[in-house]
Amino acid sequence: MKGVELEFHQLTLRYEWLKVVRPEAERRLLASLAEVGQQVPIVVVKQAADEQFVVIDGYKRVRALRRLGRDTVAAGCWSGEEVEALIATRLMQTAEPETALEQSWLLAELHERFGLSLEELARRFSHSVSWVSRRLALVHELPEAIQERVRRGEMGAHGAAKYLVPLARANREVCLQLVEAIGTTRLSSRDLGILYTAYQTGNWVTRQRLLEAPLVFLKSYKQAQAEPPFEPGPGDTLRTDLEVLSAAARRAQRRLHAGVLRNLPEKERQDLAHLLDQSQREVERLAEYFHQERGHAGPEHASGDSEAARAGA
Repeated sequence: MKGVELEFHQLTLRYEWLKVVRPEAERRLLASLAEVGQQVPIVVVKQAADEQFVVIDGYKRVRALRRLGRDTVAAGCWSGEEVEALIATRLMQTAEPETALEQSWLLAELHERFGLSLEELARRFSHSVSWVSRRLALVHELPEAIQERVRRGEMGAHGAAKYLVPLARANREVCLQLVEAIGTTRLSSRDLGILYTAYQTGNWVTRQRLLEAPLVFLKSYKQAQAEPPFEPGPGDTLRTDLEVLSAAARRAQRRLHAGVLRNLPEKERQDLAHLLDQSQREVERLAEYFHQERGHAGPEHASGDSEAARAGA
């Protein structure tokens, strides 16, 4: 492998997306390069048509050297073909274990860009065709927006592959909604596992709470795990009933805002209007009785206490 000194404008960063950004590792590398300079060259392949070089390995070093304001980067120029360089450098890599998504991105690139068959990929990476097929499925099943967050280091690759892929497989929109609600918070694989399991096993109300405020749900879950088991009383079951009622009303309103009613035939709209009137009457009766009971509770308890006091005297 021939050693060369390259300026940054000569580098083609075609495969930067194949690797996850690991902020802690990049900080350590930056400190090392600032102290002792570049010790290990990056790996490049020269493009035949011009003086550009495709970076095969060493993207962390390129980013760090740029941050340090260096003008050039030491590189080893691979004499073989680009596809062979990609495979060989990945097989020789020992510094960091690859995540399933990183394996998937490389396999997808080799399969789609270079036309390597599943059988050839299985042979080159010493795995079964089934393993290659499962890895390629990750790329297609996990929404690209989530994959991009993983690449930037904003979300753990292991947790995304283990929990978000099966969630996206079952309901893509729910997966995207959950990740959007998580925002910029970087959750651990364990936390993603808690949310995934709670969604899979929870009832409708639990799922709505989780999707609307996953971080609040996660905090409440952890607090509940640390506290003694809670035995719900009559007030708790009534609270749950009212929360279900409120959540159902909000969900129906969102469907109306989405224009569901406008697209239905007249007969179905009439049936729904009748059902809404019936529901409204039930809620009004509930509210009336609730306020009656609330008004009676104070005087009755006060009377009972007074009678008990007189009996004690």
